[in-house]
Amino acid sequence: MPTKVEKDAYSGMETTGHEWDGIKELNRPLPKWWIYVLWATVLWSLAYYVLYPAIPGLSGHTTGVLDWSRRSALTEEISQAKAGQASFREAIAGKPVDEIAKEPELLSFALAGGRAVFADNCAPCHGSGATGGRGFPSLADDDWLWGGTLEAIHTTLVHGIRSGDEEARANPMPRFGVDELLTEEEISDVAEYVLSLSGKAEDSAAAGRGKEIFAEQCVACHGEKGEGNVELGAPRLDDEIWLYGGSKDEVVATIRDPRLGVMPAWGRRLDETTLKMLAVYVHSLGGGQ
Repeated sequence: MPTKVEKDAYSGMETTGHEWDGIKELNRPLPKWWIYVLWATVLWSLAYYVLYPAIPGLSGHTTGVLDWSRRSALTEEISQAKAGQASFREAIAGKPVDEIAKEPELLSFALAGGRAVFADNCAPCHGSGATGGRGFPSLADDDWLWGGTLEAIHTTLVHGIRSGDEEARANPMPRFGVDELLTEEEISDVAEYVLSLSGKAEDSAAAGRGKEIFAEQCVACHGEKGEGNVELGAPRLDDEIWLYGGSKDEVVATIRDPRLGVMPAWGRRLDETTLKMLAVYVHSLGGGQ
């Protein structure tokens, strides 16, 4: 016999027959639009399983009827991008680095490529803005150890600094303290004189004694007035730009036992065209000569 349908006295809707603590469950079905959406998503998922890679297995996964994957699509996109860049890269490869900046389209391409290469390879040491840090020179000012022309920057990038490359930039500063070339008192005096070149000396008598030592030991590289020498990689001492700090103790430490930092020879890791783009980008940062 058919079950008698009970209706709720207040809403007038049929009930399911379930009741708890005086509360009756209404037999309210889901909206039809919701049911349609549910089945549409089910059908979509089935179609997806058939068309695209979806179901994992012990040794791989289903490839789908379309045989499509994000990896293959990305590979194709990269190939197309490289094909589009080929003409620019060929033009850069065939020009001296100082000629690239004379062609606006080529310069724009080189700057974009150089920026990406800098972010991947140089920013960890020199900073994302190339402002440097302790032990890592700023590339956005006019203070260059080995010269800031496009050609000089390119040479530094290719061969590095004390990198082990046969043509690497290398002119080590003597270890005046460690090798006992100067006494501790003499080192202190010459440090005082070095600080006087930028107006930071506090002991004029010590600076006077240090001037004589400087003339004997330091002028050959740093110049008579501490103006530096890019041919030798000798930094200026008459400004307030210091690679390892400009306090008296820090200058003394540098004279006693120089740090002799190392930069990689990027010519061993990057191709020539990429190096040219990187040189153009570094030169554009504001400090290029």
